[in-house]
Amino acid sequence: MAKTYKLRSEVVLWPGAQGAWRFAYVDKKHSEEIRKKYTGPRRGFGAVRVKVRIGKTTWETSIFPDKRSGTYILPLKAKVRRAEGIQAGDTVTFTLDLLA
Repeated sequence: MAKTYKLRSEVVLWPGAQGAWRFAYVDKKHSEEIRKKYTGPRRGFGAVRVKVRIGKTTWETSIFPDKRSGTYILPLKAKVRRAEGIQAGDTVTFTLDLLA
């Protein structure tokens, strides 16, 4: 299933017990499309494997369903944030490829 999404999201800070996480959101329209069309194996918590590109940085991770927003959330690793100069509150453009 080769489907690429080009998305924009504000980077949000999500405080946690072991430090703060930063996430980007997949908008509701695309989250619903992914939920309906993605038929591959789901990982823990209903996660979907993806390949992501922000700027010149590409990595593989998973997006996770967020019950509060009804969308998927994309965790942004510290290494990626440092490489691309991303801070909480920034708006980022990213591409998301679903992996089978």
